[in-house]
Amino acid sequence: MTDSLTAFELLLDIDQRCRLLAADLPSQETRQQSWSGIGFRIGAHWYVAPMGEVSEVLHEPRYTLLPGVKTWVKGVANLRGRLLPVMDLCGFFGHELSARRKQRRVLVVEHRDVFAGLMVDEVCGLQHFAQDSLEPLLMDDLDGAMSAFVKGRFPGEQSWQVFSPFALAQSQGFMNVAL
Repeated sequence: MTDSLTAFELLLDIDQRCRLLAADLPSQETRQQSWSGIGFRIGAHWYVAPMGEVSEVLHEPRYTLLPGVKTWVKGVANLRGRLLPVMDLCGFFGHELSARRKQRRVLVVEHRDVFAGLMVDEVCGLQHFAQDSLEPLLMDDLDGAMSAFVKGRFPGEQSWQVFSPFALAQSQGFMNVAL
């Protein structure tokens, strides 16, 4: 009986030493939460859209012009059998779209009844930030048209403003495309 008790005590000793050595490892709860989004540029400003608000990123598609619409409505494209209205996001906010067509991209947004493509000057891929580094924006940081759609910023070497395509898709000004 003493042999099995010794073996048991040996296992308890090993368990205790393992727990002491593992005490310095970070637990799941203390890991820093990460925020990810799609980075893009409109004019000289850099934005990031939350991952869940952009369903895909496309090269500028061929589109058919539409009569009787505002100038920022580029037209309608066929995206795998679905009609995708293509909107010039720069034009919507009163900026010039970049002349460099090769860099232009379309952010596809699908929210409730809205399915639309937002043309931007450039997309710079997936961006990751520490969740707790998100700062509120001061009103001086934005022009009036953008303020309803920007939900904060991530500071750094390059400041990224958090742009919500879902908020844009719900806005009356964006939905009113007719002249």
